[in-house]
Amino acid sequence: MKFAERMSLLGTETAFEVMARAKALEAQGKDMIYLQIGEPDFNTPKHIIEAGIAALRDGQTHYSAPGGIKSLKEAIVKEIALRRFVEPNVENIVVTPGAKPIIFFVLLALIEAGDEVIYPDPSFPIYESMINFVGGRAVPLPLREENDFRFDADEFCSLISKRTRLIILNSPHNPTGGVLSKTDIELVAKVAKENNIMVLSDEVYKNILYDESEHHSIYSLPDMQQQTILLDGFSKTYAMTGWRLGFGVMPVDLAKKIERLMVNSNSCTATFTQYAGVAALKGSMKEADSMVETFRQRRDFIVAGLNKLPGISCFKPKGAFYVFPNVSELGMRSDELENYFLHEASVALLSGSAFGKNGEGYLRLSYANSIENIDIALQRMRTAIEKI
Repeated sequence: MKFAERMSLLGTETAFEVMARAKALEAQGKDMIYLQIGEPDFNTPKHIIEAGIAALRDGQTHYSAPGGIKSLKEAIVKEIALRRFVEPNVENIVVTPGAKPIIFFVLLALIEAGDEVIYPDPSFPIYESMINFVGGRAVPLPLREENDFRFDADEFCSLISKRTRLIILNSPHNPTGGVLSKTDIELVAKVAKENNIMVLSDEVYKNILYDESEHHSIYSLPDMQQQTILLDGFSKTYAMTGWRLGFGVMPVDLAKKIERLMVNSNSCTATFTQYAGVAALKGSMKEADSMVETFRQRRDFIVAGLNKLPGISCFKPKGAFYVFPNVSELGMRSDELENYFLHEASVALLSGSAFGKNGEGYLRLSYANSIENIDIALQRMRTAIEKI
């Protein structure tokens, strides 16, 4: 079968590939510990589940408007006003099946062949994959450990060119757990306004913060609402990965284009899941807050444990639920270590290089697992390292 050439430009998420390999080993009798996937290990809060079930029973099994149901959009408006201190209109919002379609659709709507898109490196691999797929030029912005995995201001400014069409931000950050400061986003806003560049701000981890860290959204800054696409969703905050529910907040003229892309791809987001989203936004945050506190305890445990392992040092992340330990002293490439720990320690984790060139020398571990399992994983990793 002959495939379109564009298919060769598509990357993937290594987390799913590693999980498949780990499952194959598990089927052979290996006792695997999974620290590779970016998914909360909690169930969706009961009041959200009940809202989804109630919607199904009430007959919410039909098409909805391509951009989302009115009640969910209204709830999102209130959520944005509460947490970002600026109130959009329902016409600014497009609801999608998960947050990924917003990334894809925005790039399809804005990027012509050869247009440049600045994105963080390391980062969520789908950014680069989609930039390449639509014919754009992916311009990596290095995030370095010595700067708490934030970008260097001078380096950022040096990447701006006449062809820069879009800047992608992600804070709290996957895979490092770094958090951008107010100064960081103010610089991006200044540069974006001076050069008429749009900004896609991925804020899906905004509610998962530690140690009094603050979330700063570029969408909140003066005059940035017309130049920002705010990307958010329900998967991480409410443990709703399988519900596939996300949204974008953007200028109205762009929202209309994204809705047209929805019509041509998905028709709409599943209606009953949207009613569950309303319950998530209007309901208690008690379970979500409890989940963050559990993540904080796990973060402290895994960071302390990794820093005790020979040849490994680990930055203490300020957000999300990942650690990004430096393993350069072990003398193996990141992808080699990923495979080594999978087979020698029965621990599934990810190579830092899977997240970009600047991820080489690091590994990503998700602490969306119990402290008991994390402890076993650390013990196994120590034994495996001693064999190197």
